[in-house]
Formats: sequence, C-alpha cells, structure tokens
Amino acid sequence: MLIVAVAWIYVVGLMALTEPSIVAGIVTFLFYCVLPLSTLIYIAGTGKRKARRRAAEQAARDAGSFEPD
Repeated sequence: MLIVAVAWIYVVGLMALTEPSIVAGIVTFLFYCVLPLSTLIYIAGTGKRKARRRAAEQAARDAGSFEPD
C-alpha cells in the first residue's frame, strides 16, 4: 500500500510541476494527491484501528478482573 501511495505522490507531484502557475500546481497537488490519499489511507487503516481498540478493551478487562491472592 505504501509503494502505491509513494508512486501516486510522485505522479501527481510531476503533474503539479507542469502546471502554468504556482497556485494551479498547489491546487492540483491538494485535490489530486493530498485529499484522495488521506481518504484512502484512513479507510485502509480502519481494520487496524478496530483491532487496536479491541485489544485495548480486552487488556482493560483482563487488568480489571485480576484478583491478587
């Protein structure tokens, strides 16, 4: 996934460099690279966030049920 993101940043960066003005290049980079990639990475990380949350809840339950002798 990371290699695809890096390749996309490279492609869009080159597209932005060929724009006629700096403002157009920045807008191109933002709307073709930053927004789509941030959305894609957020969606792709949903499973990891859920698993991390479940593990933290399980650890809290396990710590709470510990009864010292």
